[in-house]
Amino acid sequence: MRVELREIGSDRLLEHLEVEALSEVPQPGRWLECGPRSFLVLQRRHRYRLRSGRYELAAVALQVKIQRRPGDARRWGGGWVIGDPQCRFNARSPLLRCAVLPEGPCDRCSHFSPLSSGPLSSGPHSSGPRSAGPL
Repeated sequence: MRVELREIGSDRLLEHLEVEALSEVPQPGRWLECGPRSFLVLQRRHRYRLRSGRYELAAVALQVKIQRRPGDARRWGGGWVIGDPQCRFNARSPLLRCAVLPEGPCDRCSHFSPLSSGPLSSGPHSSGPRSAGPL
């Protein structure tokens, strides 16, 4: 299957790849490395063609941003984040590290504040429903 890497905004074709299965095509929010170049996948679009009266998947177009994966990027919660996701100021995004010190690094930030046991933390009390509390 053909995978097209297209620059976000201009839709200019940067590169194309061949993969065996649809499961090998990265989802948005993941980095893709092709030789010396690195891309952040922002959108994924499927392209179909009509053959014998039926539509079939012909290619996948990935809208990407040419970007080297930051050294402090890590897998967290089924996706990628930049910086320390245990800080309450972290954006938990592959695009932005945090609101306080977006250029990083987290280990030198004087505003580091660990998550409390709230809805965003990964503690044992984070998956239960929140109570409204006394009125």
